[in-house]
Amino acid sequence: MKSSSEQLYEEEIRSLKHEIKMLEEQYADMENSGTYSEEHYRSTLASLIGKSKKDSTKQQAFAALKTKLDSLEAELAQQSQMSGYVFTNYSKKTLEKSHLKALQQHRLSGRCHFLTFQIEFQLMEVQMEATVSTTVTDLNIVVESSEFTDMSAFVSRAEDTKSLLLFFRTLKSFADWCVHRKRTLLHFKEKYPSIVRLPEGCSAEYMVIQSPKLPGCELKIVWNIDVTEEGVVTPKLNLLTKIPEQALLLDKRKAVESAPHCFKNLLRLLGIEATIESVIKSLLMEE
Repeated sequence: MKSSSEQLYEEEIRSLKHEIKMLEEQYADMENSGTYSEEHYRSTLASLIGKSKKDSTKQQAFAALKTKLDSLEAELAQQSQMSGYVFTNYSKKTLEKSHLKALQQHRLSGRCHFLTFQIEFQLMEVQMEATVSTTVTDLNIVVESSEFTDMSAFVSRAEDTKSLLLFFRTLKSFADWCVHRKRTLLHFKEKYPSIVRLPEGCSAEYMVIQSPKLPGCELKIVWNIDVTEEGVVTPKLNLLTKIPEQALLLDKRKAVESAPHCFKNLLRLLGIEATIESVIKSLLMEE
């Protein structure tokens, strides 16, 4: 009587014989038909090997390209964070070209912090012996923001003088001051929520300081950002008072009248944040 292991071996042998027979029949059929010759197998195998190598090369090239693209995107993101500029669209069109001169039209759009802009300019390149002279021949600027009304005169001058680099430098400085103003107003609103109000939000140009124990008495700090036609950006702060007539009669030392002038002096001595802090604290001391 056969053991279980012997039976298992015989079953495996029969199975292998059956597979061998089926493979021989398939090979005979293919050989008779002439469809799958040995040369065909060899060429197919070579093609597959070559395709595999090509795919591998493509994959390596794609991986290298992706690594370089990721590096460029990271560098661009870092530069955008440092400069504050993000460009969303750009196009270039050649209007005129010769061996000595080329005229190109450029269009670009983007934003600097929250200020969005669109710029169209023409760039003339003239070959002069071993150097190339580049000149902006036409410049049109559109800035889409209510904050930009303070810069309208500067933009007109920049367009007239074709000062593209000056525009970018001034826009960055102006946007930085707007962001700083917003953060500062929000900081004092969060630090002194009971007496500091921002009626038009933290993006507005002023804040109101009012003590609950002095009804009707308000101090308003107005923070404008001036831009000259030459592109000089300067913060300009003023203190306005709103005091009832009865309270003014009690002000024998004319403290309310001299408050705006004292505020200006404090700005020169302490700076913006420290001056606002001192005004708020002086009002708290009156409580």
